[in-house]
Amino acid sequence: MKQSRLLRTSLACALVALATAACAQSGSVQTAASTPRASSAAAPVGVSAPVRIEQGLVQGTAGKVQGVTVFKGIPFAAPPVGDLRWKLPQPAASWEGVRDGSRFGDVCMQNPAPQRFPPNGATDSENFTGMSEDCLNLNIWTPAKQAGEKLPVMVWLYGGAYNEGGGNAPFSEGDHLAAKGVVMVTFNYRVGPFGFFSHPELTAEGGGAAGNQALGDAIAVFRWLKDNVEQFGGDPNNITLFGESAGAAMNAGLVGAAGARGTFERAIAQSGGWMGLGIATMTPNHVPGATLPDTPPPAPAPGGPGGFGNMPPSAELRGLANARQIGAPTLAQLRALPAEEVQQKLRGHGMIIDGKIITEDLSITFENGRQNPVDVLVGSNEDEGSFAGGPPTTAEAWRNGAAQRWGEFAELGLAAYPAATDEEAQAQAPQPFSDTLAWHMRLFAEQQAKIGKGSWLYFFTHDPLYDEGRPDLGAAHTGEIPYVFNNLCAPRTFPGGSSVEKMCGNPREEAFADQVSQYFVNFARTGNPNGSGLPAWPATRELGPNEVMVLDADGSGKGPWIGEAKDRLYRAMYEARVARPLGIVSSGN
Repeated sequence: MKQSRLLRTSLACALVALATAACAQSGSVQTAASTPRASSAAAPVGVSAPVRIEQGLVQGTAGKVQGVTVFKGIPFAAPPVGDLRWKLPQPAASWEGVRDGSRFGDVCMQNPAPQRFPPNGATDSENFTGMSEDCLNLNIWTPAKQAGEKLPVMVWLYGGAYNEGGGNAPFSEGDHLAAKGVVMVTFNYRVGPFGFFSHPELTAEGGGAAGNQALGDAIAVFRWLKDNVEQFGGDPNNITLFGESAGAAMNAGLVGAAGARGTFERAIAQSGGWMGLGIATMTPNHVPGATLPDTPPPAPAPGGPGGFGNMPPSAELRGLANARQIGAPTLAQLRALPAEEVQQKLRGHGMIIDGKIITEDLSITFENGRQNPVDVLVGSNEDEGSFAGGPPTTAEAWRNGAAQRWGEFAELGLAAYPAATDEEAQAQAPQPFSDTLAWHMRLFAEQQAKIGKGSWLYFFTHDPLYDEGRPDLGAAHTGEIPYVFNNLCAPRTFPGGSSVEKMCGNPREEAFADQVSQYFVNFARTGNPNGSGLPAWPATRELGPNEVMVLDADGSGKGPWIGEAKDRLYRAMYEARVARPLGIVSSGN
């Protein structure tokens, strides 16, 4: 039980840190043999015959929904091991014969959490087949009967505070989305110290750029799909990213990333933006002239981004300090470490200004309209902060903690979150986390609308059902995911542990899941979530300053947002903590 609490607290702390800071393969043995470029002819797609892609032949298997075929564990890049550890992904090798696509590949190195509720879906489920650095593989669910059907493609980027997750998680299986007429893709990206790590020698090796290996993995997937997804019935020119929490932050980062230009057409961000889950500047990989202090800081605490102590503001020096602390200061020594030791002793730094994929603080990019010209659908949940818990809060403690909470904006904060009684203070305590995120998502939507792209903003207020004995977290962080995937019967992902038993087959919940998933599929198909039989979803430019598209089983439609007082608070915080330090004249909001 103690281990369960520690694992749960570790990921919760990593999520909070994200808010305050920016595989053994199945099938044939790979060989170096070359394979002809995949033909665009209308070859069959299904279980009757293998599909030819650029690397070779792969055999799919029947999905869980009739008419859907799934292809699992397809490598999209070379194993990032040995000298390739921490490098951007390299091309995958070809194979001879027919590759078996009936089993998921290994997930990337991370910490299992079998006693946590919900557990780690990547490592602690029936879909788990192994864990290793050889993990860069993807999975495809398709309803297509032949190549070239030009179906929209949806690509899922999982959350997990940059520290856990995998394309094999049961909650993200794509059968039900595929059945609505899309080619659905999940994949593994490197997490923790394998996917978000830098070091001065890596910077030199990368020609002045390092870190964000996970973003490089994602871009490699998008390029792989451009070359191969037509063989599965997908349209290589209609790729939509969607992701939640850290996955949403990565999606926003990719929308802003110069290194991702032209690799996708649309993006959905669920509860995460380029600033993470809060309002902050991004950490640079390299700061000219910065050095480590003479006295090394204490080792970073477990749990993800942050926890580096009083260190210079560069990711490469944080990595160097961590490397020195474990007695492996050089890149050669770090690459010689067993993967398990890297996982235990090094800490990832999250998404940064790496110098190649992301070349400047993305708040500057978005303010100046330099982001990628793609349509977006973004939003957050009403009770994002409900999972954090904490000791009871009194009205006096709430007032006395205002300066620590909001700094020079304590007066604005208390005006936005008044609490005359202990009960009111307790109710207000988790709201700033939720509302900060809601404000960030609106900024994202409005910045994309400003450059003339399709932009759609939502606020998920629906309260799912919870089992007796479990806390009622309301519309919690990750709470929308079962509805987005139309997977109410699948296990949940941390922290929004709603009830599978009460929701699976529940007519009201199933109808709402059908609605939400249809909105997402429509957006992937056309760039507009609206469609026959659905409540009208106004575009961002059609919303008033305190209006938003509310998603709720009691009635989706235009509704109230977080309110003027909270908007004023977070606008002021953004101007002081992000815009002015970066030289941004206007927030554009």
